[in-house]
Amino acid sequence: MDNFENMQENQGGVIEGIAELILNNPPEAIAQIRGSEQYPDIEGTVAFYSDSEGVLVLTAVTGLPLPTEECGNTVHGMHIHEGGSCTGNENDPFADAGTHFNPGECPHPEHAGDLPPLFANSGSAWNAVLLSRFSIDEVIGKTVIIHEKYDDFETQPSGDSGAKIACGVIVGL
Repeated sequence: MDNFENMQENQGGVIEGIAELILNNPPEAIAQIRGSEQYPDIEGTVAFYSDSEGVLVLTAVTGLPLPTEECGNTVHGMHIHEGGSCTGNENDPFADAGTHFNPGECPHPEHAGDLPPLFANSGSAWNAVLLSRFSIDEVIGKTVIIHEKYDDFETQPSGDSGAKIACGVIVGL
């Protein structure tokens, strides 16, 4: 269904078009997010919907770490990584997720897998973004990673967003 393309015709607006896409169509892929051993309370879902304008990525996560001080970090980098596994080692619980998905070998933040950050509110975050950087078929089998810190959108190669604290493998439905 081409909801974004037809929003003007339907006079429903952007929000209604997105709601219609989500309510009337199942996602074509999802990643079930789970926290590392150090962050066991993190869980959530990243859903991928196709539209003629691109891919709608809808994220809902709970259990994100609360700030330990006033004005502490509540922003977390989120990226699609090239690896297909949420396994790792003692230094990096999700080492097998690899690096950012970047088939075009673009500089950060223009990697195909660079996503907007999650802004946590009392440990929960929700966001939606429409991207034309990848197709759903290209990311099935890849991983979604949530990082400890925010992505600075500058530091090469990956935004200096810190440790990987949660991961999910993208599976087609």
